[in-house]
Amino acid sequence: MSSQLTSWDRLVRYVSEKDGKIRYGEPIVSDEKPDIDQLAQDGKLEVHVLEGAHPIDAKRTGEQDKVKKLLGPLTVKDVPIIRCVGLNYKTHILETGFDLPKNPTLFIKASPAVGDTRAPVPIPPLGQPQCDYEGELTVLIGADAKNVSEADALNYVAGYVTGNDVSCRDWQMDKEKAGMMPQWSFSKSFDNYAPLGPCLVSSRLLGDGGKLKLRTWVNGEERQNSDTSDLCFGVRKLVSWFSQGQTLQKGSLIMTGTPGGVGVAMKPQTYLKDGDEVAVEIEGIGRLVNTMKFVQ
Repeated sequence: MSSQLTSWDRLVRYVSEKDGKIRYGEPIVSDEKPDIDQLAQDGKLEVHVLEGAHPIDAKRTGEQDKVKKLLGPLTVKDVPIIRCVGLNYKTHILETGFDLPKNPTLFIKASPAVGDTRAPVPIPPLGQPQCDYEGELTVLIGADAKNVSEADALNYVAGYVTGNDVSCRDWQMDKEKAGMMPQWSFSKSFDNYAPLGPCLVSSRLLGDGGKLKLRTWVNGEERQNSDTSDLCFGVRKLVSWFSQGQTLQKGSLIMTGTPGGVGVAMKPQTYLKDGDEVAVEIEGIGRLVNTMKFVQ
């Protein structure tokens, strides 16, 4: 069962105030929906120290610690692959002019796309003209899964994290760059283009990830406001579908798609600029914050 995949309800990765080392921890909180990011920013986030070869396997050591700096809960080495869903919120599908799909659309982000919360996202020159955001509920697979039924799907979900599928729209859709058909993997797989945070939350607390409010802000201006009940294909369907004939490896991620309100669909189209701050918040998980940093 999914309840047995982790010993923790929430997990953060952080720099210790005691010794400056990077550790795992389980936040010491009393609220049902704590603001992990704000607690860390205020210097008030305390944790039960966790240890393990992988975040999924981390267990309490009996020690407590205080967070000096909050990092993303996962690193590149923790994530073998990132599966992503294109056009999975009804509002987003409608704003792009497509029909509702019969099956999920899959594309891949490479694991070096994993990045930390509160860290700049480096935007390379070819990604700068049409840089966009996509706030997404992201699923962490807790055990190898193959040919899984929808009924059993949650048994393989360790937890959830807030994600941003940073995107380069011209290399995704312009024929002169992407080719005759839109392509998504290259345009979305630059390093740190999948920042995650502020914590992992066990599926014990969030179940199938349904009916969670999702909001995205750019420089404080709200751009996305939806909830996961608008998903065409929910977590059970995605885990089952993507496991047919292929193994979903432990530690891999599924980014479940983004709701309406992305920059490419605005009139006029409004893309991210150097220094723009993007904040994505998902109910029950918390807020992921990143600044876009144009690099040469």
